[in-house]
Amino acid sequence: MALDILAIIIGLVILILGAEGLVRGASSLASKLKISALIIGLTVVSFGTSAPELTVNILAAVNDSPDLAIGNIVGSNIANILLILGITALITSMKVKRSTVWKEIPFAILGVVLLLVMGNDLFFDGALISDIGRTDGIALLAFMGIFMYYVFGLARHDRTAAAEMSEDTGEIKEYPMIASIGLTLAGLTGLVIGGRLLVNGAIDIAEAAGLSEALIGLTIVAIGTSLPELATSVVAALKKQADIAIGNVVGSNIFNIFFVLGTTSVILPLPFSSAINIDIGVAILSTVLLFFFMFIGRRRQLGRPEGAIFLGLYIVYMVYLVMRG
Repeated sequence: MALDILAIIIGLVILILGAEGLVRGASSLASKLKISALIIGLTVVSFGTSAPELTVNILAAVNDSPDLAIGNIVGSNIANILLILGITALITSMKVKRSTVWKEIPFAILGVVLLLVMGNDLFFDGALISDIGRTDGIALLAFMGIFMYYVFGLARHDRTAAAEMSEDTGEIKEYPMIASIGLTLAGLTGLVIGGRLLVNGAIDIAEAAGLSEALIGLTIVAIGTSLPELATSVVAALKKQADIAIGNVVGSNIFNIFFVLGTTSVILPLPFSSAINIDIGVAILSTVLLFFFMFIGRRRQLGRPEGAIFLGLYIVYMVYLVMRG
């Protein structure tokens, strides 16, 4: 138990240091390459902060723990919006870009809706069992390819990066190209190592307490693998890098469904339990709520009122999960 607690503390420290390095390196990289910080947030940062989810899912699939694998993804996506954006918006108000509102957030909604449809073969197709099979995984990876094509299309046509960053993201400290890449890679490595230490310690403690696999996946593992996103978004928000903070969360949710779950199910089909439909419903509602918030109050702005609502809803959801067992 003492070693598990120590692993959690060390993991948290490495997470924070990794997030700091990642945000500094990614911001500098965006400035050097003359592309917007949003694109870096949607690609390099979101892919890197989704690495713990990918690691946990592949290990869970290989170890025949499908509830843990699917629960990790669904729980992480819920935590990314309700917990991470909730905390980040409470710290500082964030302006959301038009492309994020009309393209990236709807794409994230599409992901969780597809998960609901693909997982319920028994209901939609009258199949004998429900699973996220290899054909589902291939389809999810194809959608990931479409999203990456869209993002790189944005990068190719982005000619206003300098003006955008000076207006929306504050002053960015530039490092030499090698240092920028080094900071980014070191930050990503720190996030993966820190997240893994923290998750392993938390799982050991949870299992010792007799918690179910599904509950561990939706709570401790989901929050643990979302800590890189939390650390990165909070640090980015404090540094006035709103594009990285929001792009990281929305991009991670897209990566989690289309890339992480797609890759996992291609490696090994995942049996699907209808019990998780309620949690997928929560993921859909939270993403729709994020979209809805873009049109009330100050348009395309996430502030303290929205952050408080997100955080309150997450607390309610956690209480429900504990009561459900």
